[in-house]
Amino acid sequence: MARAAVALKSLVSHRRHAPARKAGAVALYQQIKDLVSRQIQDGTLGPGDRLPSEHELVARFGMSRMTVNRALRELAEQGRIVRIAGVGSFVSEQKPHSTLLRIANLASEIRQRGHDYHCEMITLERVAAPLEVAAALELRTGESVYHSVCVHYEDRVAVQLEDRYVNPRLAPDFVQQDFSQQQPSEYLVRNVPFDEIEHVVDAVLPTPEQALRLQMDPDQPCLLLTRRTWTRGVPVTLVRCFHPSRYRLGSRYRADGTPSSP
Repeated sequence: MARAAVALKSLVSHRRHAPARKAGAVALYQQIKDLVSRQIQDGTLGPGDRLPSEHELVARFGMSRMTVNRALRELAEQGRIVRIAGVGSFVSEQKPHSTLLRIANLASEIRQRGHDYHCEMITLERVAAPLEVAAALELRTGESVYHSVCVHYEDRVAVQLEDRYVNPRLAPDFVQQDFSQQQPSEYLVRNVPFDEIEHVVDAVLPTPEQALRLQMDPDQPCLLLTRRTWTRGVPVTLVRCFHPSRYRLGSRYRADGTPSSP
């Protein structure tokens, strides 16, 4: 398919066009893993798409066959690709269990329902990490982190208040982004491949300011989805997503883990 061809061309040409990395910054095999993982996560490479052969990756990246083989082997062990002897390597079929267990694209979901979406950015800054945030991101208390707060709207009705902290070591350009064009979560998924995710859901009472942002009565409980993501064991982000009680979280799935048709 045309999309896969473009993705593969981008993958094999990435080494030639990417800026030089500092020596020792990222292992060579990890560079290939990160690139493939990023293209799978942002949809550039889809389930069933074929990756370049080991020989082609060796030639294009200028790396040894052992290095390329290790990258592909570890991607297969993580379930991101499937390797078929004598045939090639292919992107695995993804089987999400619930929107609570993956990072949903809120803007896309709202637009797919035929409704208008927009995001209001309230705060985008660098701050000293409070104790709880430092612990969640495995940083020192007071160490510099990025902080963003925004509200997501569906047809001018607030559906989510997002309060996010980001590890600047992994996303150094986060605060330079124009989030009127993309959600913070979209930017992170595209630029910082994650390999582990944690979701916790609680019912909480919002603060008066949170209730005002969510257009709800402060005496009513709201749903709080707390998410953390990691890449290679290093925390990337801590985000708290507050939803008014009129909003619902959940999905319907078959027994094999595939989504049911609407």
